[in-house]
Amino acid sequence: MAARKQEEAESLKYPEVGHVAALILARGGSKGIPLKNIKPLAGIPLIGWVLRAAIDSDVFDSVWVSTDHDEIKEVAKSWKVEVHPRSEKVSSDDSTSLETIQEFLEKHPEVTVVCNIQATSPCLHPFHIKNALKKITEDRYDSVFSVVRRYQFRWKEVKKGSCTEPENLNPAKRPRRQDWNGELVENGSFYFATRDLIMKEGRLQGGRVAYFEMEPEHSVDIDVDIDWPVAEQRVLRYGYFGGGVSLMFCEVSGCLTAGRGHLSGSPDRPGVSFPGGPCDTDSGMSSGYVSDSEVSSAKSRDTELLNVSIHSRDIEGLRKLQKDDVEVVLLISEEDVLRQMHYKLMTGCEAMVVGEDPLKDVQSMVEKKKLDWNDVAYMGCDAASESCLRLAGLSAAPAYAQPEAIRAGKFTCKHGGGAGAVRDFAEHVLLQNQQARLQKQKAVGAVTTALK
Repeated sequence: MAARKQEEAESLKYPEVGHVAALILARGGSKGIPLKNIKPLAGIPLIGWVLRAAIDSDVFDSVWVSTDHDEIKEVAKSWKVEVHPRSEKVSSDDSTSLETIQEFLEKHPEVTVVCNIQATSPCLHPFHIKNALKKITEDRYDSVFSVVRRYQFRWKEVKKGSCTEPENLNPAKRPRRQDWNGELVENGSFYFATRDLIMKEGRLQGGRVAYFEMEPEHSVDIDVDIDWPVAEQRVLRYGYFGGGVSLMFCEVSGCLTAGRGHLSGSPDRPGVSFPGGPCDTDSGMSSGYVSDSEVSSAKSRDTELLNVSIHSRDIEGLRKLQKDDVEVVLLISEEDVLRQMHYKLMTGCEAMVVGEDPLKDVQSMVEKKKLDWNDVAYMGCDAASESCLRLAGLSAAPAYAQPEAIRAGKFTCKHGGGAGAVRDFAEHVLLQNQQARLQKQKAVGAVTTALK
C-alpha cells in the first residue's frame, strides 16, 4: 500500500500539493442560448476553447467536464478529457458552482486542488493558468482567481427622485485615465482553490487568497458578450489556437467527394454512378450540385477512362495547406485503389490505401514521422473514423456526416462532403497554424524583453 501511494505521488505534476484537477462546469440547460456551452464559436464548440487551454497548459493531473447532458459528454470525450456525471441535485437553475464542485470533490477524494474554469471564457491561454497555479504551488496561497483591470467610475444606485453619489471618485478632482490605476474586478475565467477551503469552509475564495490579473483582450465572457458574431471576432483575434499541425489526413470518400465518385468508359459512354457519387441522382444531393460546382478531372490513358470529380474549392484548400508546409495524405479504400494516381495528379497529395479501421494504417505513419497526434489533423465522415477524429489535435467531419463522426470532430464544417467541406477545414487548419506562429513569436519576444 505504501509503495502504491509512493508511486501515485511520483506521478503527480506537483507532489508537494497533491493532485491538481481542472474542472469545467457545463450544464445542459441555458436560459439564453440552448446548449450554449457546445455551440460552435469560430468553428469550435465554446467549451473546446478552454479545454484546449487547460490541456496545453500541462499543469493538471486530470481535466474534467461536469455535465448533465449527453451531447456535452460527447464533446468532452472528443477533446480526450474525463466526464463527471452531474447529478440532478446540482443541475437546476438554482444550483451554485460551489455545490457542483463540492459534489465533484466528494466523488474524487484524490483531488487536493481544483481549478474551476468557466466554459464561457474562450480567450483563456495556457500561460494564464500556469502562472496563476504558481501562486499555489510556489507561494502557498489557498485560493487564486482571475481579475481584469477596469477604468470605470461607479455611482450609487438610488430610488427615483433621490440624488446619487459617487462610489470611487471625487468629481471635483476627476482623474485622467492615465493618472488612475483603475480597479480590479473578477472576470470569471478561473478559480483555483484547495480541497480544504471548498469542503471545510464552503467557499472558493478564502484563506491566503490572491488574484491573477489578465489582460482586457483576454477577458471575454460569453455570459456578457452575448452577441455571437462579435464574440467570434474577439476569439479569432485573441483566442488560444494551440500548436500548429504539420500533417493532415483526409478521407476521400465522403469528405473530398460526396461518395465513391463515378466511372466513365468514354465520352460517348454514360457514366456508372455509385451511391452518393456525383452521378447518383438518388443520393439526396441537390440537383444543382454538379452544375454549380467547378470540377477538375484527370483521365487515365487506358481504354476505360476513369473520371474523378472534386470540387474546385476543396482543391484550392488542399493547395493552400501544401503551400503552408502541411503535408496532406488522402485516405482511400481498397475499392478505390484504381483512382489512387488520379487523386495524386489532381491534388498533388499522396494517396494512401487504408482498411476498414483507418487508425491501424494511419498510426504507423504518425509513428514513422515521429509525430504526436497533437501535431496531426484528421478529416473523416463515418463511425470508423471516430478513433482518429478523437486522437487528432485538429479534427473535423463534413456537414451531414454520420453522427459518430460529427460528435468526435473538434471543428464544425459548414459544407458537406464533396461540396467544400475540405476547404472549410483547410481554412481552419491554416488559421490555427498562423495564430500558433504569431503566439509563439509573442512568447519569444516577451522572454527576450524580460531578459534585457
